[in-house]
Parts: sequence; C-alpha cells; structure tokens
Amino acid sequence: MGAGAVKIVFAFDSFKGSLGARQACEAAVAGWRSRRAESDVLATRPLADGGEGTAASVLACRDGEWVECPVWGPLGESRVRAGYAWFPNESEALVEMASASGLCLLLPRQYDPLRASTYGTGELIRAALGKNPERILLAVGGSATVDGGVGAATALGWRFLDAHERPLEPGGGSLQGLHRILQQAGPDLPPIEVLCDVDNPLLGPHGAAAVFGPQKGAGPAEVAALERGLARLSGLAKKQLGAEMDIPGGGAAGGLAAGASVFLGARLVPGISRIVSVSDLDTELRDADWVVTGEGSLDQQSLRGKVVSGVLQAAECHGVRVAVIAGRICLSEAEWRKTGISHALSLCDAETSIEEAVSRAPELIARRSGNLAEILAGVASRRNS
Repeated sequence: MGAGAVKIVFAFDSFKGSLGARQACEAAVAGWRSRRAESDVLATRPLADGGEGTAASVLACRDGEWVECPVWGPLGESRVRAGYAWFPNESEALVEMASASGLCLLLPRQYDPLRASTYGTGELIRAALGKNPERILLAVGGSATVDGGVGAATALGWRFLDAHERPLEPGGGSLQGLHRILQQAGPDLPPIEVLCDVDNPLLGPHGAAAVFGPQKGAGPAEVAALERGLARLSGLAKKQLGAEMDIPGGGAAGGLAAGASVFLGARLVPGISRIVSVSDLDTELRDADWVVTGEGSLDQQSLRGKVVSGVLQAAECHGVRVAVIAGRICLSEAEWRKTGISHALSLCDAETSIEEAVSRAPELIARRSGNLAEILAGVASRRNS
C-alpha cells in the first residue's frame, strides 16, 4: 500500500426493510472511494447472524449456488419459491428458514402464529438431502412461527397426535391438544447446526411465546395459548422421549431451535460466530487497519449475538479498530465506546427521519462512509503532525 494508505474491511449486516448486507457493503465502498485515495485497500465481507439474508451473505463470500425449491409457505395456503444454498467444496447445505416459513412472506394483516407452521422448512431440509451433504446449517431467524419445530419434524417423518390419534393441525395453536409423539421411518440426517441469533429459552417470560409471539401477531390471549402449547410439547418430549426442549437458545424461531435439537438431533451454535467463520472474515482482518460494520439499529441487542458483536470479537483478536454505521444509534457514546467501537455514525439525524433513512439507505450509507473516511484521515494527519 502507498504512503498513508489503509486497509478497510466492510462487514455489514442487512438493513432490514431497505437493503441487503452485500448492497450495504457496496454502498460503503462507493462512499469511501469518493473521499479517499485509490491506494486504500478495501475488502467486503457481507455478514448475517443466522436470520434473513444469511444464505445470501455466505454465498457472497464462498463458492456455492442457490438451489430453488418450491415448498409450502408458513400458513400452508400456497407454495413459495424458497431454496437453500449449496456449497459443493465443503459438501455443506445452508437452509434459511425465513425463505420458507418467514414473516417476510406475509403481510402484517396475515400474521398468525396460531396457524403458522415450519413444515416448509422441513421440506427444504429434505430437499437438501438430495445433495448428500456432510453437514446442514439451519439459519432460523425471521420466522413467522411459534410451533416448536413440529411442522419441520412432521415433514421429516415425525408424527404428533391428539387424544384421538389424529395428526395435529399445523401451527402453534394446536399444540395444547398434543397427546403422543411418534417417530416413524424418516430420512437419515447428517449433522445439523442451528444458527441462533438469540439465547432465549423455549418457555417462560423470556421464552418463544412471551418474547417473540407479539412480534408475529399474537395478542395476550394468543401468547398464553402458545405458551401452554409449547409447555405441553416440552413436557411430552421429556416424558415420552427423555429429551429436554427448554434449553438456552431453544426459543429461537418460535421454538424451531428446540424442536430441531430434539427431533433432528441438531446442535445449537451462535449464528454470528459460525457466519464469521465461513465468511473467512478473520483472514481479511489479519492485515486490516479498520473494520466498518453496521445494521439497522445499534442497540443492546447488537451486543448479544448480532453481527456487530461478532465483528467486535473478531477485530479484538487481530487488534483491528472498529467503526459502525447504523440506521440509528440507541446507545450512548459511553456505552458504545465501552464495547471497543471507536466511531459510530447514524443514518438518522436532526434532518433525517427513520422513514427517510430506510428509503435512502444506499445514499446515506455512502455519505456516512465518506464522512468516516474524512474523520479517519483527520485522525491520521494529527498523529503524523
């Protein structure tokens, strides 16, 4: 690199409702180039935490392909054009449940966690088995469901019966009537890793129904019904299978994480840690001066299993300084500096509303990246004077 040149790694999450992680990285690169010398080395590593956009982020960093696969949508009323990412070099499939069972497939007036099912996600897993993968990664964020993974397990050979030996209706609302769990002959499964972006348990005030039910359209009565159903499922899994479902992280995706653990033999792992690994971010950081990351909102959740937290951890290992560009910043400067963030810039300011920031995200990310380039150039100039 030339005199005064630096290496910057842009490692963004998606900005929900406006643009994906790859587009955010590209906008930041364009903004930086508009203010800084061509001699700077810029690299991009789009990231995700296990939620919506995870497959696209990994495909941007790894050789692989998107395999389209029509499956039943979350309400079971129509087929959706879902799919999974296939990485032949690693013999690994990445199934993003949001593409089959996600809120992104529904209009807000359609949200109905009592009826929404993960059956389509199970269909995606079954389809991925056609590639004979050595491992399946299951990204579980962004779900429309609170069915404890029963739908996905049903698609893979399990049966969930009521007191009259009839199959339960799809969705979390029917779980209260669960009487018996049966495992029939299903496909052989390779090791499955569930990429979790939360550590919530299945049950209780911090569980799947109480915390995530309202985000998926559940009112107080529906939350109570979903809690009773998940408790019934958990109790019978323990009684009939000797398996524990109320585990840390088990509440992710409305309990799909817990269900995958019990019914699919899956292992729960922090999503961002796995994505950082497969994206090869560590290699890029070895000779980097700065890493710039960001997402829609820099808040307390950002520090608990989200992309920003994963980038901070990786940067610390390599002694790389961190800057953040976020849609909005909900932490005080003292709070974000305490985490190791050197600079934090918001797309929203006194003249820019949240709605405007969403609609103009690429332009504003480029602008803030240019602002950051000037800030860092000023810091370097003062150090050298």
